Amino acid sequence: MTEPHDHHHDHGAGTHHHAPADFGTAFAVGIALNLAYVAGECVYGATAHSLALLADAGHNLGDVLSLAGAWLASVLSRRLPSSRYTYGLRRSSILAALGNAILLLVITGGIAWESVRRLVHPTQVGGAIVMAVAAAGIVINGATALMFLSGRKHDINIRAAFVHMASDALVAFGVVVTGAVILWTGLRWLDPAVSLLISLVIVFGTWSLLRDSVILSLDAVPAGIDPAEVTRFLARHPGVASIHDLHIWPMSTTETALTCHILMPAGHPGDPFLVELARELQQHFDIGHATIQVEVDADVACALASDRVV
Repeated sequence: MTEPHDHHHDHGAGTHHHAPADFGTAFAVGIALNLAYVAGECVYGATAHSLALLADAGHNLGDVLSLAGAWLASVLSRRLPSSRYTYGLRRSSILAALGNAILLLVITGGIAWESVRRLVHPTQVGGAIVMAVAAAGIVINGATALMFLSGRKHDINIRAAFVHMASDALVAFGVVVTGAVILWTGLRWLDPAVSLLISLVIVFGTWSLLRDSVILSLDAVPAGIDPAEVTRFLARHPGVASIHDLHIWPMSTTETALTCHILMPAGHPGDPFLVELARELQQHFDIGHATIQVEVDADVACALASDRVV
C-alpha cells in the first residue's frame, strides 16, 4: 500500500532568488533609452554611410525587443495559477529567453551578410559622426547594463539583459576606435570589417544564452544541481530504503521543482518529516517546489520504479 503526500514549500523570506521589484523600472528606462539611441543610430548611420552604426542599430533594436519580451515575461511569471495553468505563467520567462537568443542570432546573420557585401564594395564613411554617436552608445548601454548588474546571477532573463547591454557598450567603444582610425587613415574597408567583428561578438555572447534557454525549455535539470547528489541526500535520511521516479526541472528562470517517490518500509513518517525534507531541499539545492510520494510496501511494485519509465 502506498501513501502519497504532496508538499508545497514555504515561501518565507530568503527562500528564493527572485529578481528585485525595481527591475520593472530598469526595463522601462532601458527600453526608452535604447529606442532613442536606435533612432539616432539609424539617422546618423545613413547620413555618414556607416554600416557599423546601422549594424549596431539593428543589434540595439533586437535588444529593445529582448528587453520588452523579458519585461513581459517577468510580469506574466508573477501571475497566480489558474485551473488551466496550474503553475501560472512562470515558463514564459524561459520562452522569452529562448526567443531573445534566436532573435539576436537572426539579426546578426543580416549584419554579417551586409558586411561582406560592403567589404567587396566599400563606401565613404563619416568617421566623426560615427565616433560621436558611438560614444553616446557607450554611456547609454553602459548605464542600462548597470541597472541589471545585481540580478544577472539568478535569472537568465536578467542575465540576457545585462549581457546584451554590456556587450553593446563594448561594441560601441570599438566603433569609436574605428571612426578615429577611418578619420586618420581613410581606410573605408574598416567599417564593414568592424561590423563583422561586431557579429562575432554578438554570436559569442548569445551562444551560451541560447544553449541555456534551450536546456531550460527541455525541462533539463538546472545548472548547479546534481541529480545524483540529490538522490544521495534523500537516501541518507533515516527510514529511506530507496528513491525512484526522481525528476528535477525548472518552473521558470528562477524557480525549480522536484518530484520523487521514496520507499520507507518502516511506515509513513508523518507530515513533519516531509516538511523538514522540503525545507532542506530548498536550503541545500534551491529546490523550492518539492512533491514527494512515500511508499511503505516494498512488495507492491510501483509502475514508475524503473528509470526508463517517465
